[in-house]
Amino acid sequence: MKLPVPSDAATGPVLTGLAPVVSPATVVLILGSFPGVKSLERQQYYAHPQNQFWKILQAVWPDIPLPSGADSYAQRCRWLLERGLGVWDVYASCEREGSLDSAIRAPVANDIAGLHLPKLAAIAHNGGESFKHARHTRTLGVPVYQLPSTSPANASWSFERKLAAWREVMAAHKLVA
Repeated sequence: MKLPVPSDAATGPVLTGLAPVVSPATVVLILGSFPGVKSLERQQYYAHPQNQFWKILQAVWPDIPLPSGADSYAQRCRWLLERGLGVWDVYASCEREGSLDSAIRAPVANDIAGLHLPKLAAIAHNGGESFKHARHTRTLGVPVYQLPSTSPANASWSFERKLAAWREVMAAHKLVA
C-alpha cells in the first residue's frame, strides 16, 4: 500500500489511485472519480461498507452470487470481469482530505484511452465528479453514460432508482436480458 505523501495542509496529502480492473473482454468500463479512504486503505474498489456499488451489481445479476467475505475481493473482481465489466477512476492521483469528491484538489487524470480495450462498447461514469470527464471519454467513440453515484453521500436517489439506471445501461449493451 502506498502511504500518503505529506503536502500542503490546506489541500491534504497527495494520494495515488488504484490500478484498473479490466480485461480484453471488458464491454462496459465503469469510471469512478477517485477511491475513498476505506478503498485506499484496503486497496479495493468500493470498499466502504455503505457504498452500494457491489450491492447494485448483485441486484443486476441476482442469479449469479457475488462472492462475499473479508477475503473475497479478488473473486469479486473476477465476477465483475466475467460480466463484461471493468472498473477504474478518472483520476490517477489527487490531493484530498477525507473521501468526498468536493475535497479533491490538484487531480491528475488517468490515461483511459491507453487501456486498449478491444470490446469496449460503453463508458459509465459512476457519479457527477467522474462525469465531468465525459468530454474526454466521448473521444473514445463509444456511448458515455452518467450513472447515479453508488456513494453513501448520494442519499437523494433510492437504491431502487439507482438500480434501474444501472440495469438500463447494462441491458443496453446486452450484459443482461
